[in-house]
Amino acid sequence: MAKLNYKLGVFVIVSMLIGGIANAQVKSAENTRSALIHKIDSILQSQVDDSKIPGAVIEIKRGDAVIYKQAYGFAQKFNYQHELLTDPEKMTTEHMFDIASLTKVVGTTTSIMLLVDKGLIKVDDPVGKYIKAFNAPDKSAITIRHLLTHTAGLYEWYPLYYRASDKQETFKLIGELPLAFPVGAQRKYSDLGFTVLGEIVETVSGQSLDRFEEQNIFKPLRMTHTMYNPLQKNKDLKIASTSFGNPYEYKMVHDPELGFQFKEINPNQWNGWRHYILKGEVNDGNAWYAEKGVAGAAGIFSTVDDIQKLVDMLKNKGKIGDVQFISENTINTFLTKDKFNNGLGWMMDPENSFMKNGPEGTFGHTGFTGTSICVVPAKDVSIILLINRQQMGLIGNKEYYNVNSIRAQVFKAVMDFCKRD
Repeated sequence: MAKLNYKLGVFVIVSMLIGGIANAQVKSAENTRSALIHKIDSILQSQVDDSKIPGAVIEIKRGDAVIYKQAYGFAQKFNYQHELLTDPEKMTTEHMFDIASLTKVVGTTTSIMLLVDKGLIKVDDPVGKYIKAFNAPDKSAITIRHLLTHTAGLYEWYPLYYRASDKQETFKLIGELPLAFPVGAQRKYSDLGFTVLGEIVETVSGQSLDRFEEQNIFKPLRMTHTMYNPLQKNKDLKIASTSFGNPYEYKMVHDPELGFQFKEINPNQWNGWRHYILKGEVNDGNAWYAEKGVAGAAGIFSTVDDIQKLVDMLKNKGKIGDVQFISENTINTFLTKDKFNNGLGWMMDPENSFMKNGPEGTFGHTGFTGTSICVVPAKDVSIILLINRQQMGLIGNKEYYNVNSIRAQVFKAVMDFCKRD
């Protein structure tokens, strides 16, 4: 009997110890997560309180668990006269954002991935195989890989709407423009290259870019609030406002100091500028004025939850649940660094502020309106940060507030969390 009581006593003590350790681990994890949330709140709310940004939405996910999702500030704070609204529209996690150049990866790069995966194109195919204008002597060496890596030598930016008023005129104009840099020699980020990739998607698929993406990406991934030209679908959608027309692009054309002067462009030969707050209309001038809101470089509107669905697919090596949406081989091809420290479409350079000093394999992208995606496979974590920075207007009539420091602080906080967790 004494032995039995002794064994029971030992069992109870061991159980209490195990339970105590488990509880301590749970509390430690909760404390670590709470510390991260406190840090993120401090970073983003202080930016709103200091009137640096109007609002933001963030989603941080690790493994299958959303660690934190929160909205801050306002979706619209000012009217076109830059007067504070009497009742500013509060930001919610359901608000759609003009994701700007995230279009390049969410839409265009994923579309090219699908075409590669189906064997309809190869990343090292010459662009001239699909677009006749690229069979010209100066462009014949350009491949799809060059376009994806911004090494094709195309202009970094050009006011296409000064010489083109629709998609076909835009495609024709880009084909006629001379190269600005030698093919493959250096990485020069180019909107024009991704506009051409959009043309390739349309040529190969036989569908418009927006239709192809809706059927082959957004619907299969259940990205129900991801689309081009959202106001044409539903005027009652919650959408974060961006800029007061296109003041910065106006400066790009008119101000020689910005370095975007072209001898064939007279800044006064076109005057179709918008004079109202942009809400549900893509900010990017080339996408809106020249391509009616649908472009390979910009145009998609989305929510943080929808973007997370695409990120999850990429993080899971192309799988949606048990379904292989894109082959692991294709995912690996696109997320392998080149000599310029970037993948195909995706940025992978740890010098970028939004992934500063990130582990090997980290990838992501940014958008001019203030959006960013960062995925860290080594830590099984992702950060989606959407900021409508343009609602504050130009600073000193020069440029928009630079949100790189915010991105860097958020990334560091998440990396610190991953170390402690």
